[in-house]
Amino acid sequence: MCGLAGLWLPTPRLHGDALAALAASMGAALRHRGPDDAGTWCDAQAGIALAHQRLSILDLSPLGHQPMASSDGRYQLAYNGEIYNFAQLRAALSALGHRFRGHSDTEVLLAAIVEWGLEEALGRCNGMFAIALWDSRTHSLSLARDRVGKKPLYYGWAGDTLVFGSELKALWRHPGFDNEVDRDALTLLLRLGYIPAPYCIHRGAFKLMPGRILQLQAGDIAAGPAAHRPEQAQRPFWNARQAMQAALEAPFRGDALAAEGHLDTLLRDAVALRMVADVPVGVFLSGGTDSSVVAAMMQAQSASPVHSFSIGFTGSHHDEAPLAREVATHLGCDHTELYVDGRDALAVVPELPAMFDEPFADASQVPTALVARLARSGVTVALSGDGGDELFFGYSRYVRALRNWQMLRAVPAPLRGWLARHAGGEDSRTGGLAALLAEAGARGIGDVYRNRISRWRQPAAAVLGAHEPQTFYSLAEPLHGAGTAADAMMLADFACYLPDDLLCKVDRTTMAVGLEARAPLLDWRVAEFAWSLPLEMKFREGTSKYLLKQVLRRYLPESMVERPKRGFGAPVSSWLRGELRDWAQELLDPARLAAEGVFVPDAIQAPWQAFLKGQRKWHTHLWTVLMFQAWQAGWRQARAQAGAGDALHLD
Repeated sequence: MCGLAGLWLPTPRLHGDALAALAASMGAALRHRGPDDAGTWCDAQAGIALAHQRLSILDLSPLGHQPMASSDGRYQLAYNGEIYNFAQLRAALSALGHRFRGHSDTEVLLAAIVEWGLEEALGRCNGMFAIALWDSRTHSLSLARDRVGKKPLYYGWAGDTLVFGSELKALWRHPGFDNEVDRDALTLLLRLGYIPAPYCIHRGAFKLMPGRILQLQAGDIAAGPAAHRPEQAQRPFWNARQAMQAALEAPFRGDALAAEGHLDTLLRDAVALRMVADVPVGVFLSGGTDSSVVAAMMQAQSASPVHSFSIGFTGSHHDEAPLAREVATHLGCDHTELYVDGRDALAVVPELPAMFDEPFADASQVPTALVARLARSGVTVALSGDGGDELFFGYSRYVRALRNWQMLRAVPAPLRGWLARHAGGEDSRTGGLAALLAEAGARGIGDVYRNRISRWRQPAAAVLGAHEPQTFYSLAEPLHGAGTAADAMMLADFACYLPDDLLCKVDRTTMAVGLEARAPLLDWRVAEFAWSLPLEMKFREGTSKYLLKQVLRRYLPESMVERPKRGFGAPVSSWLRGELRDWAQELLDPARLAAEGVFVPDAIQAPWQAFLKGQRKWHTHLWTVLMFQAWQAGWRQARAQAGAGDALHLD
């Protein structure tokens, strides 16, 4: 795993040494992502520069150094990620006459691009990646991101210069990057707890969307941000909605036993591919279905005990460590667990703004950071169970949304419209009848589900001068009428929540300690097979992830398979009433909010005071605001310290 960065000037006005030094500074901001090696490349005449920080996983020798040139000299590549099927691609390319100096997947990826072109090459890759590719023949820059969005890639403008990188830290290092907060994007943070692609917390900056390629010419750079429309410029080489629609049109025809066997075969291969590394490999193990499947398949294909890691919380009824220990013992893993208390968890909170670059309010970021730190003490690569819920109907909120949508469809449309007009605002977050009324005007399952996953229901009312942008969750029918309501919800989460919340959380917390995380359940072959399955193979007689659990029964006894789902969360409510109350009070002070001029003070004070009086659930509203406030404090401090003309950083 690595970090990449770079810049492209609209006119070549920097000497080569100065251009390389600026790129190197941007790359150095990402050293935590790749502490093993660093490199830069630039073409001063073209005004382009690339930087790379390397975490050596495959081919630990200098032959894996980046940025790397193609054998014909046409391309320069800076690449973050892993191509899991690189051995198969290498064999195919060797048969076509390509020769390789080392055995890194970077060299294979470059040869694939030379042979097949970028789009076809990426279509043949099974992996996670973000790439920056310079084509010296066409003088064009291509940015690309893997199908699911495992690896991040930001881009935007620093003055008139295009800047890009794995994290915003790299963009901040450019002296011209002084981009203000995008208040529209901030409303998405309040609603969802994260900012989905293509939006970014800064104006004039964007995230590349999963499965997309952004190809830029010199004219695009000269036009600058005013002419850039990410939804038009980012073209897909793989589209989740289209892939799901195709899978639904060609459904799996076998019975449950045949589906179980096929899923087992797919998952075993996905796990085996992700165990390939020249460094120690382990697994995050919670004891739940998804991580247990991954651990079981790793151990079944390993000649030695697999390193497994889990954390436990003292005094918490959500403690999963005993379950993980039981699974690890049965499988024969080399298990490491760490028990932490509230003080350990709270010590992570001040690190969050620097760790995430962008305000991020999924409180499970705290325990995830702790388990990543634990795993890094023993391995350099860790496999996770991410993706099982989104592919196999694992969330209880899916069941509630389907129930509510069925009830609402029975209500006459005029009455539903009246109820919707008279439904409450933020109070609907507290549940009960108010929550149901808030969904009364739903146009489709997308509206019902959006209400289920929203934190703030009317976030634009809390941010001065803001208008909430449209996202995948704004669609009344995310699947455009294809499939079932259950399929539509799972697609929305796969396209939005999975890459921009769950995978973002895992990427930042693992990369902060130089650990690579891999998710075999998110192999695109597994995803497309899961989409071809009928709902009764995912949810049967009240049991979610039915087929995945059937596979798990091949490796674990029944007592370790049927367990209630426990979220990997954090006790935010008790923190805000206890150790974090003074911290929160300072960040939410009405005078401070008024002086900063971002939030409507009364809109923030209302849930804060209600929370302090004991009303339930308001902590989810408040954590989004607090994460922005903490991030903003760090960002403003960095800008003040940098001064005019200096590089910006937040370390």
